[in-house]
Amino acid sequence: MKRQLTLTRDPIDEPALVSQRALTAEMGAAVYFSGIVRGTEDGATISAIEYEAFTPMVERQFNLIFDQIEKRWPVEGIRLIHRLGLVKVNEPSLWVEVITPHRAEAFAACQFLIDEMKKTVPIWKKPLA
Repeated sequence: MKRQLTLTRDPIDEPALVSQRALTAEMGAAVYFSGIVRGTEDGATISAIEYEAFTPMVERQFNLIFDQIEKRWPVEGIRLIHRLGLVKVNEPSLWVEVITPHRAEAFAACQFLIDEMKKTVPIWKKPLA
């Protein structure tokens, strides 16, 4: 399985990422997820979120999650980009691509990845008013 994990302070260029998709002839599904910063957090209006991470542990935890995915679904590739630093409301802070032979596997693997990320990956967010 191809894996790409990127932590960046740069904006996420979704059209460019989709245009770089690389499917083999056996793959029929590419699921994309974009996590957008909402204008509220815990009922309070915000303007942005500041993301911080402990990079070595983030990389380790994501690779453990990718290992689990590889054992459960026939995934050809995963690309995950997570923003660090200041991310304004309506901007993506997370972008995920999962490529599999069929859509059900792609959706399930993507959902699992995001759920596990929220539970185990040390990325902290600080909402800003």
